[in-house]
Amino acid sequence: MTVAKGVLTSYLERNGCRKTPERYAILEAAYGMGSYFTLESLSDKLAESHFNVSRATLYNTMRLFIELRLIIRHRFQTGTRYEACLATSSHCHQICTVCGSISDIDIPEMANVMRGVKLKRFRGEQYTLYVYGVCSSCAYRIRKAQAARNQ
Repeated sequence: MTVAKGVLTSYLERNGCRKTPERYAILEAAYGMGSYFTLESLSDKLAESHFNVSRATLYNTMRLFIELRLIIRHRFQTGTRYEACLATSSHCHQICTVCGSISDIDIPEMANVMRGVKLKRFRGEQYTLYVYGVCSSCAYRIRKAQAARNQ
């Protein structure tokens, strides 16, 4: 969180922008969400801490954070979610198409493959891989429901 605040402060100072309490409150709330979140859940978290911001302020600030690579926007099958992390590393996600659960997974082989990829007239900085499927909990419930129907 300290690094993220430093990136934001540095950007604001370099560009002559105001260091508003709203920007820092939104950054702190986003990094306090713990996992993937929606703008609605972020707005709710801010309201819980008695820090209400307008929807316009929230959207504009999130756009800035995405530009600064403090927040990553994901467009999953279930909708847009945000992830608070300094976007300096690539990573992979597994997404259940039944319940919508999302978790990070480590695929070292993917990192090796991506390092070897040569892109034409483009400098790749990072990648995100989405693996869609069915989680073990949902697979169990589906098998159980199918077994009950077959009896």
